[in-house]
Amino acid sequence: MQKEKVSLALVIWSLVFLVVFIWSAIGPKDYYTWALEVAPAVIGAIILLVTRSRFPLTTLLYVLILAHCLVLMVGGHYTYAEVPFGDWVKNVTGGDRNNYDKLGHLMQGLVPAVIARELLIRLSVVSSPAWRNLFILSICLGFSAFYELIEWWVALLSDEAAESFLGTQGYVWDTQSDMFWALIGASFSVIFLSRWHDHQIKRLS
Repeated sequence: MQKEKVSLALVIWSLVFLVVFIWSAIGPKDYYTWALEVAPAVIGAIILLVTRSRFPLTTLLYVLILAHCLVLMVGGHYTYAEVPFGDWVKNVTGGDRNNYDKLGHLMQGLVPAVIARELLIRLSVVSSPAWRNLFILSICLGFSAFYELIEWWVALLSDEAAESFLGTQGYVWDTQSDMFWALIGASFSVIFLSRWHDHQIKRLS
């Protein structure tokens, strides 16, 4: 019965991923930018597939990873500065920029925080909850900063796709705000998802 549940969950996860991936790949704004944005989702899916039998993750983490992949694929299709949902929010709130990229960076903190937490707990890396939370936030901030470096390197190598990939939209504090949103996402995971996550880890064990 457990194997049937896992198989059904895998099929649903894979179908959702593949449908959105195919949609995202059909006529994107720019194929080079699309490839850059979607690559992390594809790499993540491959890693999950390879490690599924040897090191299965909690259902919460699988769902969050899928949600993050969808955010990446939607952003890759339109480019982050032109996602219709972001334009709608901008018009409703009277803002001056499309902030869909901030959702991406929020997820960039929220999801890696749960990944780091699951690995730290299940591999018995850090036993103290306080130190573990500090490590989780530090890992997420480090990951966010490293991603900003990747964006910088891509911009240096390709002037053509630099603006679409960076998505700064003229905002001079874009890099700092990206990392701040990642910190908010990571903090949310630590504060509000820890108890739910602990319960799922126990069930998985």
